[in-house]
Amino acid sequence: MKPPADLEGSRALVTGGSRGLGLELCRALGRAGARVAFTWAHEPSDAKAARASLEAEGIEALDFQGSVSDSGHVREVVAALEAAWGGVDLLVNNAGLTQVLPISLIDEADWDEVMDTNAKGAFLFSRAVLRGMIRRRAGRILNIGNFSSERLVEAPVHYAASKSALRGLTEALAREVGRYGITVNLLAPGLLEEGLGAMLPQHRIDEYLEQCPLRRLGALPELTRIALFLLSADAAFVTGAKIAVDGGV
Repeated sequence: MKPPADLEGSRALVTGGSRGLGLELCRALGRAGARVAFTWAHEPSDAKAARASLEAEGIEALDFQGSVSDSGHVREVVAALEAAWGGVDLLVNNAGLTQVLPISLIDEADWDEVMDTNAKGAFLFSRAVLRGMIRRRAGRILNIGNFSSERLVEAPVHYAASKSALRGLTEALAREVGRYGITVNLLAPGLLEEGLGAMLPQHRIDEYLEQCPLRRLGALPELTRIALFLLSADAAFVTGAKIAVDGGV
């Protein structure tokens, strides 16, 4: 699939971009001609490896360490990109956290950390970039959700709740900012070969595969191709949408 030509020269920010789907999104955006920046929180070695892999493809990326739930960090990242690039055209709220725990073992601090990362972080970064997008009357925001936000499947309750909140944020924000030519959509992956799919015990994966008509887990490139479409001018009339990429679960 050829990358959308209109992404050439776009200014893209991906949260949680140092590994997994986030890194694959950075790579796909860079290949499509966008300038790329990503945030990361915990592992300097992951960020270093991500930069090296992007640079090996001729993609120069800016990176910023900090928590997406820290409003000061968010302001600093967006201010730095406005100074370096003049603004952000494409925001991908990808940073996410989960713990595979039953509710009886979820502490209040666990709940807060998952909700802050998965929902509050998307709110803070969206709010920060929207000032420039509204001024330019253009922009794309893509939130990375999960099939558990509305499918009747077993998932950690704090993770499922945070992803449901992210869908509500997507729909409400799309209605609010559509008048400025800005789209806000949600991409909801099913279980992938990486990420949560690699953390689950085999019996949970088998349960998923039994419910999945395609009888397999998803691959990262299958997500990034759809993400590029939603971030492009080809999707200019798509907003407030949830695109499930879950094999039909």
